[in-house]
Amino acid sequence: MDITPEMIARQPQQAQQIIVYLLGRVAACERRIAELEERVGMTPANSSLPPSSQHPHAKPKSDQNKPVDAANKKKRGGQPGHKKHERTLVPVEQVKHLVQLYPTNCRGCGGKLTGNDAAPLRHQVWELPPIEPFITEYQRHRLTCECCKITTCASLPDDVSESQAGPRLTALAAILMSCFRQSKRQTELFFESVLNVPASTGWLVKLQTRATRTLRPAYDELHAAVPQETRLGIDETPFKECRQRVWMWVFVAMQFTVFCIRGSRKRDELDATIGSQYEGIVTSDRATMYHHLEYVQYCWAHLKRDFQSVADAHHEAAGEIGKALLEQTKTLFRQHARYRDGTITYAELKSSLSGVREEVEVLLLRGLKCDHRKTSGMCQQLCYNRERLWTFLEHECVAPTNNHSERALRSAVIWRKLSFGTQSESGSRFVETLLTILETCRRQNKNAIEYITDALTTGKPESLRIGA
Repeated sequence: MDITPEMIARQPQQAQQIIVYLLGRVAACERRIAELEERVGMTPANSSLPPSSQHPHAKPKSDQNKPVDAANKKKRGGQPGHKKHERTLVPVEQVKHLVQLYPTNCRGCGGKLTGNDAAPLRHQVWELPPIEPFITEYQRHRLTCECCKITTCASLPDDVSESQAGPRLTALAAILMSCFRQSKRQTELFFESVLNVPASTGWLVKLQTRATRTLRPAYDELHAAVPQETRLGIDETPFKECRQRVWMWVFVAMQFTVFCIRGSRKRDELDATIGSQYEGIVTSDRATMYHHLEYVQYCWAHLKRDFQSVADAHHEAAGEIGKALLEQTKTLFRQHARYRDGTITYAELKSSLSGVREEVEVLLLRGLKCDHRKTSGMCQQLCYNRERLWTFLEHECVAPTNNHSERALRSAVIWRKLSFGTQSESGSRFVETLLTILETCRRQNKNAIEYITDALTTGKPESLRIGA
């Protein structure tokens, strides 16, 4: 039953005040219930929650109205007709031990067999030799001068470190504690049980510090080059340092990636890396610290989650707008995938998405007038910054998503979850330095452990800035 103003007007003055007050409280409670219901339904698919916040075995929301096509239901594993993947045999010249096997008797009549097979069946077995450390001892003799009786001790060669770990062993320790995200104790256990190298936690910290100090010039060079890049993907995620909340930033350029651990995710930290007058194109989410930049591409993967959240809202008009926006987003991704695999040209991509652009902007204008607060707020921001939705249609080198930055941050997020962050500023410098070196080496098809070993051997890392 609806309570109309006429019904309230017929009541005594005091009763009218009570009714108006109660109706206001009911309306506030209904809004609060709707907000809580939406919050309960929040998942990484319809909000900014990270994928790691959802249990890996959580079942997706099923569509009970969707018909089940038994013919298209795939079984687990490789599908019929898929490309075969197998280990490639190495050339015979690289085999350490070759064993020739000949049959002695015919499997039919039992007669003796002789001769050679021009193309024998090859079967290779890979094995590791017993791991034994290679130890070099330097005996530094101290001799006394016959004239002045002063003793002089021989110095170590210039290419020999004061550390008891050689360059390759130090590089392996750094790789284990960064790329493979092993703790100090797990790395110590690996050294002692697998490599037969005595180790301790304190000694591994020294190796970590040595690796950071050696690789830092290469890191500083890449960090200084970030403002000069014409296109960047930027993202950030919470991190821990000495049990305090800090932020891990990632800057993905065309040829390299830089990680930074900073105290906040404010604009000041962004400007400290790219400069306050950065003129390149930044692909990012819609966080406020990017609003001052002139050229921005909003990430459509983030937008898809926002549209899904609107579609899931307990509001009829908002739900219709959200579902329509999702359909246009799917079309956008489908067409961009065709462009990415070479099926269509960039000009054809722009032509195919002209209708999508018009429809999305019409839907955003509809959302402005929606009485669902979350939907109208989102549409208002997107309408005001609508040019930032389509930067990728004006610049061919720009992607519509920030997935490359998200993928780069994934390793840092897993590291944080396993280690609970770092315990010192020195540990944070190790994390950002090694993540930068490892990710940049991966993108440039360089062997990371060889790169770190060479840097520790020469004391000067090779520049990773291509074209510098």
